[in-house]
Amino acid sequence: MANFNKVILVGNLTRDPQLRYTPNQTAVCDIGLAINRKWKAADGQMKDEVCFVECTAWGRTAENITKYVTKGSPLLVEGRLTFQTWDGKDGQKRSKLFVTVDTFQFIDSGKGGPGGGQGGGANRPAPSQDAKPQPAAAGGGESQAPPGNEYDFNQNVEDDTIPF
Repeated sequence: MANFNKVILVGNLTRDPQLRYTPNQTAVCDIGLAINRKWKAADGQMKDEVCFVECTAWGRTAENITKYVTKGSPLLVEGRLTFQTWDGKDGQKRSKLFVTVDTFQFIDSGKGGPGGGQGGGANRPAPSQDAKPQPAAAGGGESQAPPGNEYDFNQNVEDDTIPF
């Protein structure tokens, strides 16, 4: 049987990233994500649920996360579940399940300030306020998706239906 271990999460950082280095100078960054879920219960009441997930990034990914995000920043992370066990100072077996981050994307916070955007485009210039969209050239070029095919993950979900 095939194995598959992939996690994709979108949430807000619960604290500032904590950067440290291993003895061989590999960067390691620990972050906490809070993932919120809202739904309407059978009795019609809106319910809230928060899932807190610990994440660890390594190398250049760790350094970039530390450099560009802070507590409260929205972030998308892709990675895999990792299970770690150790003996505690009291002699008890300890364990934790966390996400090892492979890639991430900055998410626009909607506040219009720094730290927004997608794909780590911190070095891209912002579009001018006077810029107007250019029509696509006839007979080629990029096609635009018809409106209405996007899903807004920030919307409030009013029922338990799946949007796709």
